[in-house]
Amino acid sequence: MATTYRPGVVADGPAVYDVFVESTIDLEQRMGLPAADIIWLQPDFVASYWQRRQSLFDHLARTADQFWVAEQDGQIVGFARSSVRDGVRELLEFFVRPGLQGQGIGGELLRRAFPAGSARRRAIIATREMRALARYLKAGVYPRFPIYYLFRTPEPVELSTDLEHSPAADTPETLAALGAIDQAILGFTRDVDHRFLLQDRQAILFRRDGQVVGYGYFGKGTGPIALLDAADFPAVLARAESEAAARGDDDFGVQLPLVNRHAVDYLLGRGFRIEDFTVFFMSDEPFGRFENYIHSSPPFFM
Repeated sequence: MATTYRPGVVADGPAVYDVFVESTIDLEQRMGLPAADIIWLQPDFVASYWQRRQSLFDHLARTADQFWVAEQDGQIVGFARSSVRDGVRELLEFFVRPGLQGQGIGGELLRRAFPAGSARRRAIIATREMRALARYLKAGVYPRFPIYYLFRTPEPVELSTDLEHSPAADTPETLAALGAIDQAILGFTRDVDHRFLLQDRQAILFRRDGQVVGYGYFGKGTGPIALLDAADFPAVLARAESEAAARGDDDFGVQLPLVNRHAVDYLLGRGFRIEDFTVFFMSDEPFGRFENYIHSSPPFFM
């Protein structure tokens, strides 16, 4: 059957979401998870996740530098999209329907959406799906560290700190402060993502002696969190957990790069559990200070 390729559009959202769900079910089944533990097999969860995350998927589609879909008989069977922020290309999503994988569709999508030599840095947050990992390695990106979701039922926590915190609004001053922190920790800026995050969840700026020393996003999802001094993570995470407990949330968790030793030690000491689902941060060259960082949850982008 012939496969055709075309640029994707925002209106493709429901169709590419179906491909994402089918591919995720297939991956978790091949990982050996019993059906009872695969929440993507539950229609109510699949529908509610789309409702909660449609704004995120729309943002990824609208701001992608490359967004390609593969079609057979007019039906989308695979897609890939990547962003470019301040010269850094990140592969955001890459999925092909089960049963059609290994037939060259993924390779063509990756060639279009993640071209070599198109940015000063290239990066991926990747699952441990072996065929995809092999493609990424061949594309010239390599694992730097694993990322795991750590979680627990939130409880009030008190930790003393000299950090000051205040809510942040979508203003030029806020974007400048966020950009300065990103430049120091990630090595690039991404105003377009912060504008989305500022509408999607509560942003907090952290200050010491009147100077902005970090930021964090909380509420609808936790992260990203970036702090100039990694030793501040326990105080910031204690505050976030306490607020989750006050809201009555059933779960509080973060997408944690395991190179962030201060956060690892604090969260494990608090009895947080590690979800058995591995993702890797991969890049063409090492960059960034990810020991000072917690990724966005869900981790569709850095």
